[in-house]
Amino acid sequence: MRELERQLDYHSHKYYVENSPEISDREFDMLLRELQDLEARYPEHADENSPTKRVGSDLTSEFQSVEHRYAMQSLSNTYSSEELGEWIDRITKEIGEVEFVCELKFDGTAISLTYENGALKRAVTRGDGRRGDDVTNNVRTIGSIPLRLRGEGYPTMFEIRGEIYMPYASFDRLNAEREAAGEPLLANPRNAAAGTLKQQSSQVVAHRGLDCTLYHIAVDEPIKATHWDNLMEAKKWGFKISEHIKLCRSRQEIEEFIAYWDSARKALPYATDGIVIKVNRYSDQRTLGSTAKAPRWAVAYKFQAERALTKLLSVDFQVGRTGAVTPVANLEPVQLAGTVVKRASIHNADQIEALDIRLGDMVYVEKGGEIIPKITEVELSERPADSKPFEYITHCPECGTELVRDEGEAKHFCPNSKGCKPQIIGRIVHFVGRKAMDIEGLGVETIELLWENGMLHNIADIYHLDPMLLASLPRLGERSAANILEGVRLSAEVPFERVLFSLGIRYVGETTAKYLASHFRTLDAIANATIEELSEAEEVGSKIAVAITEYFAEEDNRKIIETLRSAGLQFEVKDKVQTSNALEGKSVVISGKFEGRSRDDMKALVEEHGGRNLAAVSANVDFIVAGENMGPAKRQKAEKLGITILSEAEFLALISSAEVIETPHTESETVIDNKPVQGTLF
Repeated sequence: MRELERQLDYHSHKYYVENSPEISDREFDMLLRELQDLEARYPEHADENSPTKRVGSDLTSEFQSVEHRYAMQSLSNTYSSEELGEWIDRITKEIGEVEFVCELKFDGTAISLTYENGALKRAVTRGDGRRGDDVTNNVRTIGSIPLRLRGEGYPTMFEIRGEIYMPYASFDRLNAEREAAGEPLLANPRNAAAGTLKQQSSQVVAHRGLDCTLYHIAVDEPIKATHWDNLMEAKKWGFKISEHIKLCRSRQEIEEFIAYWDSARKALPYATDGIVIKVNRYSDQRTLGSTAKAPRWAVAYKFQAERALTKLLSVDFQVGRTGAVTPVANLEPVQLAGTVVKRASIHNADQIEALDIRLGDMVYVEKGGEIIPKITEVELSERPADSKPFEYITHCPECGTELVRDEGEAKHFCPNSKGCKPQIIGRIVHFVGRKAMDIEGLGVETIELLWENGMLHNIADIYHLDPMLLASLPRLGERSAANILEGVRLSAEVPFERVLFSLGIRYVGETTAKYLASHFRTLDAIANATIEELSEAEEVGSKIAVAITEYFAEEDNRKIIETLRSAGLQFEVKDKVQTSNALEGKSVVISGKFEGRSRDDMKALVEEHGGRNLAAVSANVDFIVAGENMGPAKRQKAEKLGITILSEAEFLALISSAEVIETPHTESETVIDNKPVQGTLF
């Protein structure tokens, strides 16, 4: 196992850091599979930094807040040559002759890695600079981050800081997958990286293809005398250090570096938004010191967002699965950030009005990391004399229904949910998506084909597809039809929270669906709940509660639900083993952070002992378990209502003193390798 770990670490470094693989992907996968098999057989010998951790886990856990040993400060920004020159002048006036290190500023999310005895111990996000979230399990899946260090000379314990980012290739692939699944596209690689790092499943993180470049070692005493030499040492230990760094000794050299990368960055495979300039010698850094927020020995020069001037030819209106209407500008093709731009986002009617955008205008378009470029300004000096204010559409461009705009909403909506093609197709695409029912073979084109042939009118029709008719359709055939029907059959095993998400209830995303499922346990309980009762579930406000009640109030939706019930879909959370009745009939709120346990762990304890978790403090709550940093508003409301507040220790004492429920062993359950196997009496 140790030898396999050594080989896999070596080949990971060659692939992810040096970009010079020595074996094929298949050979690597065979080595990895061999190690996985051995770890399954001999778990007592598995290492917490095993290369198998790169694959990730589907287990979920809440992130623990961790205090940084050394504060993670922000950088001061400069936006012009003049501001940069003033900063350099201040440095040289105080220090005299000085060296600088110029580095690319990666557009991602900051991370701090702790290594002990050459092994990755912890990975923590920047947070507020003083405390961050422990995301170690997710970070272990990133191939360019060493799980064990190479070479020698590294401190027994140290931190190294850097940036986790999503390369354009990973970003484009992820958005292509989301588009195929009918999911909203991610805005830009920076947001995608930050969101991915906070995913509850490290298996999802592993799939998304993050990368990491390191740029600062944090220790009590510097390993070398200069920042540059420290980075070169870190490179020997296996860390991915940017190739694009330069030692500069004058303002001219710094400005030449900036000018070069302002243009050359367009060819990089990842997003950058500036250059970081650091004083090289650590003795000089100590002399300069820091302000409360930022070091005085480093500064970030931010590139201006790229923009281009082009003509607005027309505006299309796209209708999504919820009926939301989005205007998209068609432009005269123009070169921007290395690509030809023909379309740009306008978002909604308010933005059109605020910018006074008119057909025929010359407009400025910025990319700024967005997946779809956006219009940011109109060049009024080139506006035609006969131009007229833009008139936003009043009726759906797909079905002709008059649009509505609810109070507080930025977008217009088409209310014809049953007869508007993009809404129908969009809901079905959402239903079969990977994070929902995960029915393979039903892509957008196939769903449109089935709709055009009268075989699909809503999501329930998926469970009444005629095999013969399905196989007779163009581009399908018997094999494709069989694959689709097998996917439909397997969807009956999808857990309740994903079934709930797949229904496409407005505002009920993947996370909210999980909280609703955990709180109410069954679909019927959700359907029959009042707005007030729905609002007691975590992440559910009045807006979401209203949308849920409106969904279940519609007769057509209730009919669809009954068809799905008949098809055998999971409409309730599978029961967990109850340890005791200590909290029978009690409603509990878990608030704050706890030692050694996540909030999800604490909630699981409530359910194991017969209690019910609530998110909001109300008169229905029996007591609150308060950890560190309980919200002051919650505490104040609890005290006002006279609700008992227990500490973590008091809560654990309460449930530990309860009488344990004996779980009967039923004849329909056989135990194999300590795992119950159901249905052995058939």
